[in-house]
Amino acid sequence: MSSQFDHEKLRAYQQALEFVGFVGPVLDGLAGKIAAKDQLDRASTSVVLNLAEGNGKRSHPDRCRFFDIARGSAVECAACLDVLVVRGRIEAATADEGKTMLLGVVSMLAGLIARFGGRAENVVNEEQADYGVEDLVENEND
Repeated sequence: MSSQFDHEKLRAYQQALEFVGFVGPVLDGLAGKIAAKDQLDRASTSVVLNLAEGNGKRSHPDRCRFFDIARGSAVECAACLDVLVVRGRIEAATADEGKTMLLGVVSMLAGLIARFGGRAENVVNEEQADYGVEDLVENEND
């Protein structure tokens, strides 16, 4: 049996690693310099690294700070996938698969933050905003 660090036992960490494995071939398939590609690479790595570092902290506020950064990076990954879909660089089904994985990571991170910080804001079940053209104000000064 191989030795394990405590963070390796966290399901959130394991699922974040699965996402990194999932997103690797997606990134490899994107040619050229694309800001969302580079950001997705950095943000997906950030989730894993901040989960590991946060779990190693002894004080609960320190731990929560790193878990919160990891949660933010996971949400950022989801946004990067959306950008790549809108720009026609990946299929919506690929983004949906990745976002499903990320939703699990974000949910588990919210639970860890609640456990060590006393409460967690619910960012997982936000209402989707409607950004339709009909909502735009054409003449603000009229």
